[in-house]
Amino acid sequence: MSYVDKNLIPGEQVIYRTRLHWIVILGHLIFAIVLGVAGAWLALGLPGYPNFPPDDLHYARIGGAVLIVIALVSLLTALIRRNSVEMAVTNKRVTVKVGLASRSTEEMMLNRIESIMVDQSVMGRVMNYGTITLRGVGGTPDPFRRIAHPLEFRRQVQHQLDLIQGPPPAQVPMKPVD
Repeated sequence: MSYVDKNLIPGEQVIYRTRLHWIVILGHLIFAIVLGVAGAWLALGLPGYPNFPPDDLHYARIGGAVLIVIALVSLLTALIRRNSVEMAVTNKRVTVKVGLASRSTEEMMLNRIESIMVDQSVMGRVMNYGTITLRGVGGTPDPFRRIAHPLEFRRQVQHQLDLIQGPPPAQVPMKPVD
């Protein structure tokens, strides 16, 4: 069960969830592929080099295994980092939880949100990720970087704010002054 689900208050429902975009693992993925390919080449005994000294071949295989382990650890670290971040909009608040073993949470009641801003680079627009900045009443801005689907996140927050505030009051037409 997720952190958000465990910490719902009575009458609260999760409306929208998101997390970090997969782009946060891209650098680790490229690093892991390069190390993995080099490690596999070494671990397989340097195919293409039949005259390699047999005594040194043993060390090459050990080095290859070490590179493969480093690649797997790098990839696993990135996946854990991505999956340890939860972001949710409920009908009462916005919750962001970061961390697995140690945890940091930020929660803001919807009625305390003053503004919500979305920043997206060109690549962010193409890949659909960006930074959401929530500004609470009397508080400092809280940026959340590399969020997947930031415009949808903002839309969901705005929709919940509209539901809380209710319909706008009817305007009474003014009588013309004679």
